[in-house]
Amino acid sequence: MHHPSVHARTTPDKPAFIMAESGEAVTYRQLDARSNQAAHLFRRLGLKTGDGIAIMMENNSRFFEICWGAQRSGLYYTCLSSRLTAGEAAYIIKDCGAKAFITSEALGATARELAPLIPHIALYMVGEASLPFQSWSKATGAMPATPIADEASGADMLYSSGTTGRPKGVKVPLSGVPITEGGSLVTLASVLFGANQDTVYLSPAPLYHAAPLRYTMAIQRLGGTCIIMEHFDAERALALIARHKVTLSQWVPTMFVRMLKLPERVRTQYDLSSHKVAIHAAAPCPIEVKRQMIAWWGPILHEYYAGTEGNGFVYTNAQDWLTHPGTVGRAVLGEIHICDENGRDVPLGEEGTIYFANGPQFEYHNDPGKTKESRNANGWSTLGDVGRLDADGFLYLTDRKAFMIISGGVNIYPQDAENLLINHPKVADVAVIGVPNEEFGEEVKAVVQPMHWEDVGQALADELMAYCRENLSAIKCPRSIDFEQELPRHPTGKLYKRLIRDRYWGKRDSRIV
Repeated sequence: MHHPSVHARTTPDKPAFIMAESGEAVTYRQLDARSNQAAHLFRRLGLKTGDGIAIMMENNSRFFEICWGAQRSGLYYTCLSSRLTAGEAAYIIKDCGAKAFITSEALGATARELAPLIPHIALYMVGEASLPFQSWSKATGAMPATPIADEASGADMLYSSGTTGRPKGVKVPLSGVPITEGGSLVTLASVLFGANQDTVYLSPAPLYHAAPLRYTMAIQRLGGTCIIMEHFDAERALALIARHKVTLSQWVPTMFVRMLKLPERVRTQYDLSSHKVAIHAAAPCPIEVKRQMIAWWGPILHEYYAGTEGNGFVYTNAQDWLTHPGTVGRAVLGEIHICDENGRDVPLGEEGTIYFANGPQFEYHNDPGKTKESRNANGWSTLGDVGRLDADGFLYLTDRKAFMIISGGVNIYPQDAENLLINHPKVADVAVIGVPNEEFGEEVKAVVQPMHWEDVGQALADELMAYCRENLSAIKCPRSIDFEQELPRHPTGKLYKRLIRDRYWGKRDSRIV
């Protein structure tokens, strides 16, 4: 059996997690009691198995009790980026059908702007609550700390941007199994990474992302302790490994870059000997960056390729990567097929769309068309990425899905910025693309065709960037703007974005395809 409620009985005083900056530790006894109180509150609100809640908070000490409260109530819990604007958050909250929304005092300004956009939803705030939000701690504190009578297994329902530009909820059927049954991720964490009750896991990323959320909860199912960074800082991460004798961690390549840029005297002053496994994913890792990390930390790096959709899982350890540089590994869950545009397998070594056969099924909530697009005639599913397989079955990624921008491990879909900028009166046409950035892998750039070429200059660029910041979350906004007299658009209206993007990536032989 794998669940915090089990560890609340066997190791009640062991920390389930520790907040890195504040040092606040929450024990398994406390996590179990608080998640029970959350479950009672959800039932008091009338939420039943299959209903949903939405959470929009920074990393704080109340995050997990909400997720576990939903998990043991048979609810779907949707975690939203704390960087979203009120309008962006409202779309997801409405789309997922949430009946309760929990935010925090730290996001109070956005929350108060959001509240009128989501009427008829129960509103709660962690910390000092302000109207129309009720206090989360007061509401749950009045509830029993014992389990609800009708416990059922809930699941996360997280959002992944799709080719239409609107975020898409990835919804899996509720399992119907007891709440203490761990599932495939617990098995993967145990078998591949040696996770168990003795694990001390460092999580340096926002909990609203799929991997940090799912892996920290998997470690808590196993009875380990999670160290949760409120914000990532390169040297602070190293200090935490040394202080807490961290055994397992998970990163994105941008974090590697920042740690590698620390002065050598800083990098070498911390005792990392407890650190046995470092996982990374979410974005391609430059080969030289990974070589340097292996040289520094030893062959403890483990990489995987997967998506929020959970339809497959590809994995490599450091030893296999060193003999197959650049690979993301071999399939552990699902069977990889590289297919052409007609859904047929391409010859070994050739590029094509990556499909998974015999993997878990998923659907995009409220979008049967998008769900259908993700399948081919064989029923295999894809995330839309392009890659190739070698003779040993190792997968290499060679392109991004639909020009998704991956910056610092975060997926950014450019259409939101494009849709906004095209409405500006001084913009005739626009393409938003990812361009190389040494630290983040990619950064967002807008290439604008102005209505009047005489307007071109820094003043217009500043005006357009300010316009974006007023209407979009910061992560989606361009970090720079270039101007062109005419963008390469086909008479049918198709924009040849590849031609624009290739100029920034040093590709000369761009073809219109």
